[in-house]
Amino acid sequence: MVLVSAARDYVNRMLQDISGMKVLILDSQTVSIVSVVYSQSELLQKEVFLVELVDSISKSKESMSHLKAVYFLRPTLENIQHLRRQLANPRFGESHLFFSNMLKDTQIHILADSDEQEVVQQVQEYYADFVAIDPYHFTLNIPSNHMYMLPAVVDPPGLQQFCDRIVDGISTVFLALKRRPVIRYQRTSDIAKRIAQETSKLMYQQESGLFDFRRTEISPLLLIVDRRDDPVTPLLNQWTYQAMVHELIGIHDNKVDLSGTGKLPKDQQEVVLSSEQDAFFKANMYENFGDIGMSIKRMVDDFQQVAKSNQNIQTIEDMAKFVDSYPEYRKMHGNVSKHVTLVTEMSKIVGERRLMLVSEREQDLACNGGQVAAFEAVTNLLNNESVSDIDRLHLVMLYALRYEKESPVQLMQLFNKLASQSPKYKPGLVQFLLKQAGVDKRTGDLYGNRDLLNIARNMARGLKGVENVYTQHQPLLFQTMESIIKGRLRDVDYPFVGNHFQQGRPQDVVIFIVGGTTYEESRSVALQNASNSGTRFILGGSVVLNSKRFLKDLEEAQKIAKSSTNVV
Repeated sequence: MVLVSAARDYVNRMLQDISGMKVLILDSQTVSIVSVVYSQSELLQKEVFLVELVDSISKSKESMSHLKAVYFLRPTLENIQHLRRQLANPRFGESHLFFSNMLKDTQIHILADSDEQEVVQQVQEYYADFVAIDPYHFTLNIPSNHMYMLPAVVDPPGLQQFCDRIVDGISTVFLALKRRPVIRYQRTSDIAKRIAQETSKLMYQQESGLFDFRRTEISPLLLIVDRRDDPVTPLLNQWTYQAMVHELIGIHDNKVDLSGTGKLPKDQQEVVLSSEQDAFFKANMYENFGDIGMSIKRMVDDFQQVAKSNQNIQTIEDMAKFVDSYPEYRKMHGNVSKHVTLVTEMSKIVGERRLMLVSEREQDLACNGGQVAAFEAVTNLLNNESVSDIDRLHLVMLYALRYEKESPVQLMQLFNKLASQSPKYKPGLVQFLLKQAGVDKRTGDLYGNRDLLNIARNMARGLKGVENVYTQHQPLLFQTMESIIKGRLRDVDYPFVGNHFQQGRPQDVVIFIVGGTTYEESRSVALQNASNSGTRFILGGSVVLNSKRFLKDLEEAQKIAKSSTNVV
């Protein structure tokens, strides 16, 4: 429960010590931080009767002196300016200021100077500058996520901001865990190195006192890697529940927008998918799509039993019993219809896009060798009218990543076919991906064909056969975690920052992927943690990707790289 508990604990402490009616004032990022760990009804129980954004509060002049204002904001220049204006003309009886990260001295002086009417009761730093979507998975929701792909020569103005936001997020994860890590990074990635060095500087020099926690025998490990080391995982169609919902419909801050899926009642157009608030989802989030159907059928049967017993109301006692159990009954009804709607919608998309056919090929390209058969299979699917443009692009990209060196002539044939069949994709996007994440740029053994151990493992898997052809792929992250547990993560590939090194196996490891995580990877982390290996992993990233977001970032980066003087 690590990260979710830490963030919940901070929100609890903010709200419980301030009695009376409250307004909670957030910014566009702390809204996400709070909403994933605290529900609307829980806020009401803490006497929060209004939740507002700090910039919209600035526009209103109405006095609400009967309310106490609880601000929870990131300590940005913009937010300090909003606060300055609001403290100069206070609308609320009291103001309690909480910041998700470290305040600068100058910011504290600005706030003190603005508070002429002395409405500020306290100023605190509560270190929750991350969005804890699952117990072992956090994200930072960085809008300009494509920045990590830009070549070093471009060095756009927003790149420092991008790095700063990541350093802020990672540092508060360790402050929340009350630990200071040793730091390693992926050698082939300039951006991973830059973030690792800046994080180290913050933790060991600028704010070393703040991170000076009681030392454990073996320090935790922070490993910073680059999304481009495994470009395959975000391109694959997914077949486990949480990952599949994100790939086919989209999840943002544990919410799914279903407004575009047909005529749904208003209260079902946005649904919450949270392992903290939904027992069925918690039990099934990592299950295969086929098994989900069976689990939902059982849930519907259970609900029908309950509904039947509720129809049989004959006495006053029966009625009283029904009224008592009604909130639970309604919640159950809402849950059943939510999961039935999601699975129905996904089944429809799977049928329309022929995803079973497409996905079997994708998995083959990611997991099994055989270039001649692969070329033929991809060519056939490119010619298939019922395969969508986006799936054609995925297939060509997956083929290119695997066989860029083996079959350049056939690769050109696929590029030409893609251009004629799906003209909406600009030529050059696949080539840009290879430039970014081709074999020469990668550190890890993505296809298990460089390392003898991995080759043997692949052969064994081939002989045994696979349980499910749609979920045979394992992200590169799985190998990385195995290497850490066995003490085999090579220093030459993942150097340490500074003069630190690690003796023995770390008990806590945070792996941060610059460029974003996927739900397939967070599933790997959860399953690894459940295996009780003695090492606990936490996964973090700049965003949570699905293939749509990965391609959008790729297109943005390509556009900027093209328009810069150094044409890439």
